[in-house]
Amino acid sequence: MKSYGQFCPVAKAAELFCERWNALILRDLAAGPRRFTELKRGVPLMSPSLLSSRLKWLAEEGILERVDAGGNRAAYALTEAGREFVPLVEALGVWGQRWTRRNLKEHELDLGLLVWSLESSSDPGAFGAHSCLIRLELTDQIAAKRNWWFLNRKGRCELCVEDPGGDVNLFLSCSLPDAIYIVRGDLTPATAIATDRLEVIGDGWARQNFTKWLNLGPITKIASRRPST
Repeated sequence: MKSYGQFCPVAKAAELFCERWNALILRDLAAGPRRFTELKRGVPLMSPSLLSSRLKWLAEEGILERVDAGGNRAAYALTEAGREFVPLVEALGVWGQRWTRRNLKEHELDLGLLVWSLESSSDPGAFGAHSCLIRLELTDQIAAKRNWWFLNRKGRCELCVEDPGGDVNLFLSCSLPDAIYIVRGDLTPATAIATDRLEVIGDGWARQNFTKWLNLGPITKIASRRPST
């Protein structure tokens, strides 16, 4: 890792926080402990070897630590020092919502990050005692990447890349960009449905709790202040 070669505390903190990928690793760990495979899904363009070495470096610097995730599995969690970075991560997100929102470019349409966000941020308890199988169809994707299933049961949301079987309780259909705009807060689910950019079909109880399942955070309510171009 490159050093600024200064003893200044701003420089020392920036060496840790501003190194490429570190803020995204901290972003994902802010929600709680994550296993290596979960962290990898949050940074799909980062190689496994680089992620491994970066986690080791952050652990050596006291920003995170390995913890027991149960079942002889290890996970990573922020230390006290790492948790003090969380407000900075949140502030970056707020600034990004206000000043960087525009139509996404092709290289920013990250399918992997979208399905990971839906799996990790949704509220599987939104359907109460019901188990709920959701099928998401991304209409602009090739056949191999068009359909995704989210199985919500026993307080967990599990992403399935193949049909797990059973009745689909909620069917969602939209393009990849519109799905991202909904998750990012640029397009409300109600507006997407009213303008036929999102189709929602299924059991009444599932449709009624769809937006609760999405569990869109307060950051999605922040209005853009980016000047129109």
